[in-house]
Amino acid sequence: MGASVVQYDGLCFRARGRASSGGPPDSRGGGHRNQRADGAIRVALATETQSHGASKKVKEVNDITEAVIGCAIEVHRQLGPGLLEASYESALCIELDDAGLGYQRQTVIPAVYKGRAIGEYRVDLVVEDAVVVEIKSVERSDPVFEAQVLTYLRVTGKKIGLLINFNSRLLRDGVRRYAL
Repeated sequence: MGASVVQYDGLCFRARGRASSGGPPDSRGGGHRNQRADGAIRVALATETQSHGASKKVKEVNDITEAVIGCAIEVHRQLGPGLLEASYESALCIELDDAGLGYQRQTVIPAVYKGRAIGEYRVDLVVEDAVVVEIKSVERSDPVFEAQVLTYLRVTGKKIGLLINFNSRLLRDGVRRYAL
């Protein structure tokens, strides 16, 4: 199964380059899209044929990613751009605590090649044992950041990852959601 990229731009999520404005399930394979009264749009990357239990899991993961993005927006609102990644990570952990979300910070995962350990990966955050969060504070996004998040998703077995670049004038321009 290939990865799909969903970009949060404050007004909608774009799945595979298409904009969604809410409404019924997307027949082009993008999944269910619904718009809440507060204007936030959530994308459930699920197919029509999934069981009810699987759809519930997707909804829970979407709720987690929505909460993480909300916490990140609050951090950015308070601190603004231009700090080091570690500062944003610490502040985001405070917001996650206040929101009642569980997380693991700087999770170490062994890097293995042909059955032998060659090093380790360090995942910034794993929220609610479901969402990988990679924090950046860079002037420009680089394709290697996407590769990094996708690698973390593969090695952790998680399905959803967020790449959050706090060095943006508006945080919504710095949030990317990835799904395996």
